[in-house]
Amino acid sequence: MLNFAAIDFETANGYACSVCSVGVVVVKDGKVTDKVYKLIHPVPNYYNSRNVEVHGLTKNDTEDADTFPEVWAEIAPLIEGLPLVAHFSRFDEGCLKAAFQRFDMTYPGYEFQCTCTASRRKFGKSLPNHRLPTVAKVCGYDLSRHHHALADAEACAAIALKLL
Repeated sequence: MLNFAAIDFETANGYACSVCSVGVVVVKDGKVTDKVYKLIHPVPNYYNSRNVEVHGLTKNDTEDADTFPEVWAEIAPLIEGLPLVAHFSRFDEGCLKAAFQRFDMTYPGYEFQCTCTASRRKFGKSLPNHRLPTVAKVCGYDLSRHHHALADAEACAAIALKLL
């Protein structure tokens, strides 16, 4: 696959619609053409301590950020017509659908591919696990900022270029 958009969401709490950041890496003809990182004012607007431990974002970071519809209006034209790729895509696709639903937006039926599934097919039991940092390393990407949405999207793009 040479044309796609790798995407990663972080959430503020246990609700899938509480997206608080998004990273997108657009790949065309096998080359990265765009990168986007946006903080998002989450709805509902509260942060679970467990989520904060994972990604380090707090209510102060996103208090003045745009809401999902405003952020998505910027991202949608960049990814138009491209399949979306995510590591453990069920999470990111779920976040995207939940955010669309939360804001009464019509979901356009994005096609998702999963690099975690691709890793399991390609590497099987030869890896100790198929977590994003493990697979990224095997595919030549150093994911030193795991759980930063753009870094995770960049890692996912590198994996997709190797495995999909």
